Amino acid sequence: MRLAHPWWLALVALAVAVAAVWLVRRRLQRYPLPLPPAGRGGLAAFASVAPGIAAALALALVAVALARPQEVLSRRLVRSEGVDIAIVLDVSGSMAALDFKPTDRLGVAKEVIRSFIRRRPADRIALVVFAGAAVTLCPLTLDHDVAIRFLDRARIGQLPDGTAIGMGLGVAVNRLRRSKAKSKVIVLVTDGANNAGQLDPHTAAELAKREGIVVHTVLVGKGGRVPIPVHVRNPLTGREEVRIRRLEVETNPELLQQIAQATGGQSFRAWDSEALRKVFATIDRLERTEFTSTRLVHYRERFEPWALAALVLLGLALAVEAALGRTPW
Repeated sequence: MRLAHPWWLALVALAVAVAAVWLVRRRLQRYPLPLPPAGRGGLAAFASVAPGIAAALALALVAVALARPQEVLSRRLVRSEGVDIAIVLDVSGSMAALDFKPTDRLGVAKEVIRSFIRRRPADRIALVVFAGAAVTLCPLTLDHDVAIRFLDRARIGQLPDGTAIGMGLGVAVNRLRRSKAKSKVIVLVTDGANNAGQLDPHTAAELAKREGIVVHTVLVGKGGRVPIPVHVRNPLTGREEVRIRRLEVETNPELLQQIAQATGGQSFRAWDSEALRKVFATIDRLERTEFTSTRLVHYRERFEPWALAALVLLGLALAVEAALGRTPW
């Protein structure tokens, strides 16, 4: 159900005002000032105010009828051919670096990816995470709420540490290789250099090229020494504590450029949170497909019962007034 003109419901406030004025007027007519205690009058008092209450209810029902309740008989049908996109996210230990605000590299990356997914309603999205190994978090799906819930579960420490770029890329290629979509894209997000895994990144890029998959690469943060929280055990208390240390993070932007160029994609660098948002906005513009949308929505009007009920109530109110030998005012 829906209301075609919901602003007519404002008349309900007028109905309440009508009922209040009627009640006060009839009470003053029966009992001129000073008024008797509330509750006196019994059936006669009720008969004097019932027509006013019925008229106010009738006005409220008229407001609902004017708002035009409608039953939805068919929904919008969208015929489109979107892009199949696999997002490959680095969850190695260096993604905990605190040079991205307000959280860390991984937290900001997840926030930006979440917004990116919401802007792609016609596309199927898959999620792959990698560190020292790679796994699929979410297969290709049009249910973006499900994809985002899986994205929220991505965290550092769920895989052996390391940066297996080739493995992450290979798992994503395997996810897309059976896709029938005309456009297949991988967005690879990492902050490090390949140092783990059994699949060479160049080999994975060749597999992507063979399958007609475009790979865009995003290098997050700067290389060198960056502040990273590490868990250490306090020798005095024996308790595990989190301390911030500046650790060396190796990057390989040349490798990411080669992967992107080999597959017809683009390579990006994001030095901070705002730069990462701009990178994904650029990718969003690059990977757009035209699609047609056909709106086939039919409604059935349902205002008649409300209008009929209002008419019946108003008729009853006038009949009671006439039976008691009174006019409405």
